Amino acid sequence: MTVMTAVRPRSSGHPGYNVTKPREAQTAEDARRLARVALAAWGLEAEAETAALVLSELVANAVRHAWGPSVRVLVERPAPDRVRLAVVDRAPRRLPELRTPGPDDTSGRGLLLVEEFADRWGYDLLGSGTSPWGKRTWAELKVSW
Repeated sequence: MTVMTAVRPRSSGHPGYNVTKPREAQTAEDARRLARVALAAWGLEAEAETAALVLSELVANAVRHAWGPSVRVLVERPAPDRVRLAVVDRAPRRLPELRTPGPDDTSGRGLLLVEEFADRWGYDLLGSGTSPWGKRTWAELKVSW
């Protein structure tokens, strides 16, 4: 399977960037970089680190809980005052779940960070009917422009 590694800007409509990367831990670092570059291109440097953190947590969840060789990472601007960060994976039955980890747990805090920093977050099943092929987990940040 060929995995695209080049960032591709959207050709029309609101600006957006996406890239398909291997479903591995290194992709979180690539996602942080994509978020920083996109927000800098939009003049939103003040929100870049928050976007990078939120997107890396979404990627980490997909790496840990999804399956398949790759994930698609998206950074979009659906409105002048919003940035949407998303990860598409092929695990439609493994839905994101906000948990409260115990003090000794070494994982389970990612969506708590997303909940804290995002204006809103959720997921969309992808595909038709009763057999979705994947899901898009997303978070939106309200930004000042």
